[in-house]
Amino acid sequence: MITVHHLEMSRSQRILWLLEELGVPYEIVHYKRDPKTRLAPPALKAVHPLGKSPVITDGDLTIAESGAIIEYLVERYGQNLTGELAALEPPRGSEAHRQNRFWMHYAEGSLMNWLVMKLVFMKIPTQPMPFFVRPIARVLCTTVLQKLIDPNVLTSLKFMEGHLAKHTWFAGEQLSMADFQMSFPVDAALARGGDAERYPKLCAFKARIEARPAYQRVLKKGGPVLLTD
Repeated sequence: MITVHHLEMSRSQRILWLLEELGVPYEIVHYKRDPKTRLAPPALKAVHPLGKSPVITDGDLTIAESGAIIEYLVERYGQNLTGELAALEPPRGSEAHRQNRFWMHYAEGSLMNWLVMKLVFMKIPTQPMPFFVRPIARVLCTTVLQKLIDPNVLTSLKFMEGHLAKHTWFAGEQLSMADFQMSFPVDAALARGGDAERYPKLCAFKARIEARPAYQRVLKKGGPVLLTD
């Protein structure tokens, strides 16, 4: 039996969604964030030394990192899939496979770095500090956001919007591993990138995911993903 060590409001939501789509039995161990720091609890370090989510156990195996988990689950449990889900791992050598590999890496290797930085620099001025420091922190954070972070987030949004203007899913016309990996960053980018209505293709991608019965089941089991905290 697979166990998903699921931290509330986190990237592990996409692992639950994949398992629901695969129809693989699993159980969830829920973890709450620290109400002050919003960090994962120390209990997760008993599962994996990094102490982060998502992490799964499958028999004697313990696997961390979203991309590695998604690849493992599709390789291990996706062999006999038919219909739409048969394309979760596109044929090697195909354009869809190349796109799938790119977006699997892009999600955490490039996009989430800017989105995490944006969240951090937005939060710094709201943290406790001496009153005379706060104006300086506000100016510094605003400058970094305006000159470095926001332009890169905007570039990413335009890049993804342009890609989805030509393709239904990130690897092409069929659902693939890349869509599970990209689901959280797309949510975060739309939440933190300004006016989401400027990106109708990304919004449509998000809506397609949320309309899927498997995703609806996940919301009941794992709770919502809140990306502005």
